Parts: sequence; structure tokens; C-alpha cells
Amino acid sequence: MYWNFANADACRDWGRRLAQVVDMPTVIYLHGELGAGKTTLTQALLQALGVTPPIKSPTYTLIERYATRIGTALHLDLYRLREAEELEFIGIRDHLAEPALWLIEWPERGRGFLPPADLSLTLTILPQGDHQVQWRALHARAERWTERLGLPAASLGVGGADG
Repeated sequence: MYWNFANADACRDWGRRLAQVVDMPTVIYLHGELGAGKTTLTQALLQALGVTPPIKSPTYTLIERYATRIGTALHLDLYRLREAEELEFIGIRDHLAEPALWLIEWPERGRGFLPPADLSLTLTILPQGDHQVQWRALHARAERWTERLGLPAASLGVGGADG
């Protein structure tokens, strides 16, 4: 299933809608090239969950922790990770023990050290400049979120959906 976004505002709107259906604990992998909208989507989702401080990409810190209305959220950006083993140095094992909402950008760089995903989102930039998110539910819970998002996507005001 996928949705197209004509602009960043449409991506943020969709992120806010996603925040209304996710529950805890949850692991969401965010795939895509630089500039595809991973951080924009994450920021909108976290803001919709009540995070008020500025939400920055944890490109250099690797992980940022936020208190949300549904519990702890962990935002990881693994773009600068050289080796997955580096996650040990930031105490990844300590985080694995607590229930949280994990939002992981560039998860392929942390393979073997990350919790398994409930939902995988792949963001791409289309030739005409629109952005697209592809939804892949990897857990029954994420399948239910699809239903609760109120498909078809045209009702979301963000373009078309295809299943």
C-alpha cells in the first residue's frame, strides 16, 4: 500500500493521522534516501503525540528520547553509523528493555542490534517531485492500523492508495 504526498504539509498531515492509530510498544522502520521525508514524518508523528520541544534529527547523537502521551518514544537516525556494533556504545540494550515507540531511520545500518519492526515505511521521491510512502505491515497490530487510518487514502487528502 502506498500514499503520494504533493508536499511536506501533506506528509505531516499523514504523520499526524498515523499518530492517532499507533500503540505501544511499537517499532517503525523508516527507509529512504536523504530528503525523502523520514524526519518530517517522524516530527509530525511525535508532535501529534504531544512532544513540544523542538524535534531534531538525531544524525549526530544517533538517538533522541521523548516523552509522549502514550509513553516513551525513541527516535534513531543511523545514517552516520559506520558499523552496527556502535549501537552498543550508546546503550541500545538498556533501551530494548523498556516498552517504547521506536522510530528508526536507516534501520539497515543497525541490522542485528535493533528490535524487529512492526511496520516498515519506505519513503521515496517520485520523478515529478512528489513524495511517496510505502506501507508494509509486519505485525497484525500494524495491519489494524491500516484499517483505522480510514482508507481509501483519497479520504486522507494525500493522494492515491494502492494495495
